[in-house]
Amino acid sequence: MTLQYRCDGPEGAPCLVLGAALGTTWHMWDRQVPELTRQWRVIRFDLPGHGGSPAHPAASVAELADRLVATLDGLGVERFGYAGCSLGGAVGAQLALTRPRRVTSLALVSSSPRYGTPDAWRQRGVVVRSNGLDPIARTSPERWFTPAFAGSQQAIVEWAVQMVRTTDPGCYIAACEALASFDVRSSLGRIGVPTLVVAGSEDQVTPTTDARALVAGIPDAALALVPGASHLAPVEQPAAVTDLFVRHFSSAWHDRPGAAAPAVPGVTTVLARPPQGVPPAIEAGVPQPEMVGTGTYERGVKVRREVLGDAHVDRTTAEADGFTGDFEDFVTRYEWGEVWNRSGLDRRTRSIVTLTALVASGHHGELAAHTRAALRNGLTPAEIKEVLLHTAVYCGVPAAGAAFATAQRVIREETTPEG
Repeated sequence: MTLQYRCDGPEGAPCLVLGAALGTTWHMWDRQVPELTRQWRVIRFDLPGHGGSPAHPAASVAELADRLVATLDGLGVERFGYAGCSLGGAVGAQLALTRPRRVTSLALVSSSPRYGTPDAWRQRGVVVRSNGLDPIARTSPERWFTPAFAGSQQAIVEWAVQMVRTTDPGCYIAACEALASFDVRSSLGRIGVPTLVVAGSEDQVTPTTDARALVAGIPDAALALVPGASHLAPVEQPAAVTDLFVRHFSSAWHDRPGAAAPAVPGVTTVLARPPQGVPPAIEAGVPQPEMVGTGTYERGVKVRREVLGDAHVDRTTAEADGFTGDFEDFVTRYEWGEVWNRSGLDRRTRSIVTLTALVASGHHGELAAHTRAALRNGLTPAEIKEVLLHTAVYCGVPAAGAAFATAQRVIREETTPEG
């Protein structure tokens, strides 16, 4: 599959690709395009289900990167500079790691090697699945802009709300799952292109600590802190971000590893980290040695965390001792590493079976955790209700009644939007 795109600027010029944040469209870069197209052929793309693009969900950042490469292949673009904001930045990091020969230089705006926690992203997916995108849309300005900007730019605030509101919910949920599984902290040292990390000084979504983690990990990287900007710095401080891009992508700084970030009036810059020995980046499609930690136990831990959440697994692990440790190991290996990992049933179906079995056996102590798991695995509250109604016929009304009480409490907790 390819992505919806727009090209601006002279056809024979070098290409600069711009990737947007979750919930936004390519229009978030409108204020940068007039200046950038003086030197570059600017290619902007929309994420699946965003801005009228086809609603074909992508399950991972790697899949988004693959679709972008397919799009660029169709345009005959081999080498390109790349700048991305938030989820768009994650796509850029993925490209630099897997297609190092195609990315000439990189700018990561409001980005992180790991965005929050997997639990938080899966929780957001549950909220969207249960309530639609309106609650997320209404609170987006609080996450994206400083209070001063939001208070004085009502037209832009309304534009931001409408962008999120018109996004396809299924694609938004898939993007949340993609961010939940994205983690390149251990791979940053393999990014071998000059990288500019841009952070809004007041960004609470990807705070400056995330930006500094990128700079600390990427051998040839520099940090620019934009004052008076929150998460959507290119919208809130367009001139500063544009100047940073122009200087980064066109200056001799490319050829001077360890030099300072491009100087822009009013923007605080930090010296780049001196280059270190960097192992060769992994090329897409090239077979790699098997990674350590891919056995049954490791698979079980991964699936268990994805289904039940980090908080539940961390608590269970912390409570294990010399007496219960072997049992926890057994559960992780067999229940999660083997049975839950089989391909015969998808996770939604396994959640339905699990809920039914717990009601039938009266194991209501596990029901709360697996109601949360069912929501994360894609069941809606209405579908969970139908499952429990069905158990009332075959498992008994008292058992189903107790299950309804537990499930109702969990669903209220999980589907109530924050704020």
